[in-house]
Amino acid sequence: MQKLKVGLLFGGCSGEHEVSINSAIAIAQALTTDDNQSRYEVVPFYIQKDGVWRDAAIAQKVLESITPSQLETSSTSSDANRRWQFPSGVSDIDVWFPVLHGPNGEDGTVQGLLTLMQVPFVGSGVLGAALGMDKIAMKQIFAQAGLPQVQYMAVTRSQIWSDPCIYTQLCDQIEATLGYPCFIKPANLGSSVGISKVRNRSQLEAALDSAATYDRRIIVESGVVAREVECAVLGNDQPKASTVGEITYQSDFYDYETKYTVGKADWIIPAALPAAIIEQIQDMAIRAFVAIDGAGLARVDFFYVESTQEILINEVNTLPGFTATSMYPQLWGAVGVSFAELVHQLIQFAIARHSPSILEH
Repeated sequence: MQKLKVGLLFGGCSGEHEVSINSAIAIAQALTTDDNQSRYEVVPFYIQKDGVWRDAAIAQKVLESITPSQLETSSTSSDANRRWQFPSGVSDIDVWFPVLHGPNGEDGTVQGLLTLMQVPFVGSGVLGAALGMDKIAMKQIFAQAGLPQVQYMAVTRSQIWSDPCIYTQLCDQIEATLGYPCFIKPANLGSSVGISKVRNRSQLEAALDSAATYDRRIIVESGVVAREVECAVLGNDQPKASTVGEITYQSDFYDYETKYTVGKADWIIPAALPAAIIEQIQDMAIRAFVAIDGAGLARVDFFYVESTQEILINEVNTLPGFTATSMYPQLWGAVGVSFAELVHQLIQFAIARHSPSILEH
């Protein structure tokens, strides 16, 4: 049986560049483990922070050393024209496995490029990726699908950086509609970057100004006292939901530092929840996945208000962290799907969605 060449695409132009490298290291190892060793040939491609693609030889060094900055400074990557040039080996890829987190990676941009290449790729297409990234559009889709969520307001940078009268009215409206505490979030950033929890007017104004430096679209959400739980989804047109996990932490909220600092947060898998609640969360996770036209994989995050047994959907992440210790693979591992098998299934779902004839090989 001829091995399929898997283009492992990682790095990228986002604040989650290093997270992407760590995910790619884990996936590359999984693709050379157990039965995958005879199924696939891994061909890594590294995208620098400036957008330049590097070939398999350079990409492999990044996977082995995790010191991409040394490689970038020694290259001629400052030449912007190189962003439009693919390295050798790209045309030989049978299926792409993009492991690009955040903007310019899981927001539909790279998905559009891979679609134009007419080669299968793991994960959602342009629509699903874009909806999964933009928190405002995502919430509008959730509302249309009848999925309960926290109260929110959509705000633009032009409103925040406007004349004092308009800005004052905006802050008044937020206070009257949502109250405190509330959360300020850039609409199109991942990993809790630029997110603030505010409890008064001065914090609100500072947080809005900060969020506007990251994105021209901002979302303001009402705070809620709830347990934070997550569910993984796997599949295409008939997706399945994993068991449910819970995140616990001591910090004020699940910010970037808490998310990526060892020991700052704990995961409980499976979550200690009533069976009926778990079933509802799984059903809502699949409904959310279908609503955004997801494909392959997604992690769906929820708030569970224990006092009222209310479940509120928070967001969908169409390309979640993918290290061996990340929540998504751990949720599937808890129900008997190994990391290597999970990676294999994702590639098969990609081929089935884009080029089913390849499955015959």
